[in-house]
Amino acid sequence: MLEHITSVIFDLDGTLVDSMGVWDEIDVEYLGALGYEVPPDLQGIVEGMSFTETAAYFKERFRIPDTVEEIKQRWQDMAMDQYRHHVPLKPGAAEFLPWLKEQGITMGMATSNHMSLIEAVLENHGIRSYFDCIITACDVKKGKPAPDVYLEAARQLGADPGRCLVFEDIVPGLLAGKNAGMTVCAVQDDYSLPQEAEKRAVADYYIHSYRQVMTGTYEEL
Repeated sequence: MLEHITSVIFDLDGTLVDSMGVWDEIDVEYLGALGYEVPPDLQGIVEGMSFTETAAYFKERFRIPDTVEEIKQRWQDMAMDQYRHHVPLKPGAAEFLPWLKEQGITMGMATSNHMSLIEAVLENHGIRSYFDCIITACDVKKGKPAPDVYLEAARQLGADPGRCLVFEDIVPGLLAGKNAGMTVCAVQDDYSLPQEAEKRAVADYYIHSYRQVMTGTYEEL
């Protein structure tokens, strides 16, 4: 998988950390306080959107009087304790990052989350120093599946997109990596199980644990 690869770029939620359940709970609590139930189509619509794009969508769809910035701040406040203290790493991630560094591979992050939450969870696990750049979808023109966030990460890493490997857990993210001309590996996550067949159709590789990359037991698709 790593042959000819000089840089690895990770998504965060559902890919490097097991955090998707946090956002399900926030959706229920936040919309419930406004008198709404979570619509069944919501997750599929906002997947891949930047934090700002998602807040703008909520504001319009649910006619929320708060500004987009106020909505984002509320979500940050609701999620911060979980990201700072409770959100775990995905299986094998703690061993995989130092292993990549030993191989001389540079690492970046390209995520739709907010920088404050990214920094909180990385600092909590003591892994911030492994990342040479962190790009959020709010830093570029379009969120995933557009390639913008991955191309910007490659630019900041000084890497050829064709020699970058992307780890992602959802279809829009995998498509973003492919649209950037990168190799992509799908990461198993319980919250994207309904997408598994589509993930496999898009990705070059599939893993349940990062240990599979180190041991060569990943699935080549």
